Amino acid sequence: MGLPRLVCAFLLAACCCCRRATGVPGEEKQPAPTPEPVEVEVGGTALLKCGPSHSSGNFSHVDWFLIHKERQIPIFRVRQGQGQSEPGEYEHRLSLQDSGATLALSQVTPHDERMFLCKSKRPRLLDHYTELQVFKAPEEPTIQANVVGIHVDRQELREVATCVGRNGYPIPQVIWYKNGRPLQEEENRVQIQSSQIVESSGLYTLQSVLNAQLVKEDKDARFYCELSYRLPSGNRMKESKEVTVPVFYPAEKVWVEVEPMGLLKEGDHVKIRCLTDGNPQPHFTINKQNSSTGEMEEEATDENGILFLEPAQKQHSGLYQCQSLDLETMVTLSSDLQELLVNYVSDVRVNPAAPEAQEGDSLTLTCEAESNQDLEFEWLRDKTGQRLGKGPVLQLNNLKREAGGRYLCMASVPNVPGLNRTQLVSVGIFGPPWMALKERKVWAHENAALNLSCEASGHPQPTISWSVNGSATEWNPDPQTVVSTLNVLVTPELLETGAKCTASNSLGSNTTIIILKLVTLTTLTPDFSQTTGLSTSTVSPHTRANSTSTEKKLPPPESKGVVIVAVIVCILVLAVLGATLYFFYKKGKLPCGRSGKQEMERNTSI
Repeated sequence: MGLPRLVCAFLLAACCCCRRATGVPGEEKQPAPTPEPVEVEVGGTALLKCGPSHSSGNFSHVDWFLIHKERQIPIFRVRQGQGQSEPGEYEHRLSLQDSGATLALSQVTPHDERMFLCKSKRPRLLDHYTELQVFKAPEEPTIQANVVGIHVDRQELREVATCVGRNGYPIPQVIWYKNGRPLQEEENRVQIQSSQIVESSGLYTLQSVLNAQLVKEDKDARFYCELSYRLPSGNRMKESKEVTVPVFYPAEKVWVEVEPMGLLKEGDHVKIRCLTDGNPQPHFTINKQNSSTGEMEEEATDENGILFLEPAQKQHSGLYQCQSLDLETMVTLSSDLQELLVNYVSDVRVNPAAPEAQEGDSLTLTCEAESNQDLEFEWLRDKTGQRLGKGPVLQLNNLKREAGGRYLCMASVPNVPGLNRTQLVSVGIFGPPWMALKERKVWAHENAALNLSCEASGHPQPTISWSVNGSATEWNPDPQTVVSTLNVLVTPELLETGAKCTASNSLGSNTTIIILKLVTLTTLTPDFSQTTGLSTSTVSPHTRANSTSTEKKLPPPESKGVVIVAVIVCILVLAVLGATLYFFYKKGKLPCGRSGKQEMERNTSI
């Protein structure tokens, strides 16, 4: 009897277990509730509703739970409208709003992206699930290009650039661009490898590497990356800066480049270098054809393979050629022959080299020069810059003494601006010395140093001597002229005798007399320094005269002061006379009316 009971009890228990597992026939399983999504940015406040938005009432008895691994962990409770946080990670970040119907979670982090459950007994509501979704915009993406470079002849994918987007949530999407167009992965052509790191804050750092096989046309390509992400306010994106990658490819041709471009002339600073259409530029040599043998000879270049012609000369003209050696492929390329032409003008020659003539004679000057271009000749007077004529021949007729001096012949190339050469020639007109002045008065201070100057010209060139002692210096403005400056001490004897300079050559002599005038108080008029030239201690000639001319007498320096005083006195006298006449007229003493005029006429007739 005991055994059957035991068997029956076992069968009954098994039946009950089966009913609980399979459910009672006729009963349908309740579907899982759909959670309400709530979106919030990191650092913001999430508002968790305890029921649908349309529900109302005083939620006086509510329990809030965190769903973690299918466990309900209590985090907050409401009793009689009063809220109380449960101990744990949310203890200090939860607060009630809307009469207990809303739970506010502040300072949201990525770790808060979870499911929350609200159970309400008064009013009686179904359990309400809320799914919190957290967002954070990543920082501006940074991009690092491959600085080593990529060879196009290597049939393999090489790293082009790396893009990094830091501190975003959730993981942003990365898109690569080349020249503004998005790149798609392509077998054996383009590959994009992305990875992410979870920071301690829960945010993600994304790293994306673009690998590609580049071609020659990508040498100037611009690459950048774009991060796409979403915020509660909508979709957003951020772009990195653009980068270029060194692309290496072999050269196919080489050529010669000359700077400056255009017509070259002697004296220019010329630079010759070689260029190719490859990258990097290979090693170069520059060769110049020997005009005698026709052989190409290597020229000395600097460490960058550049040939400098400083300054360029006519012997630098010729044929040049560049040769390049690609160390990667060991292929040698040669350029076409490049002609370099340095335009020149040779030294200018004037015939005769030392022309001489008598007064009244004629003289012919001829100018010669060589150039690889057509030349033009022009004659100028050196001292004045006066243009005398064009052409290689200058004819001087009926020469005067003033025709002596230097002449300039300029040979120039009109087609090459700035290309010219000049030559000076001194024409000598025979004659005795010709003094700048015959006589000159000089104002001086007694016991003061004074420079006395004397100028003379002639052919042959004269010499100058002084009648007084002093320190003399000479210089020659041109081959026919000499200027002598004598430094003297002004003594009473010098004031009395003055000084005399004498110019002499083989054809005669001439003299200039310098009279010294003592500066006194009566000579110090306001414009004294202007009238006497005492602003400088050197006495220089102002006008020329021939050997028979004499200097005009200068008015005494006091004359201007006397004239000014006389004019002022006259003005004062006229003013007083006018005032007196006006006074008598007002008093009726002057017969200025018609009757007065008649009376004056009668008196005149009498």
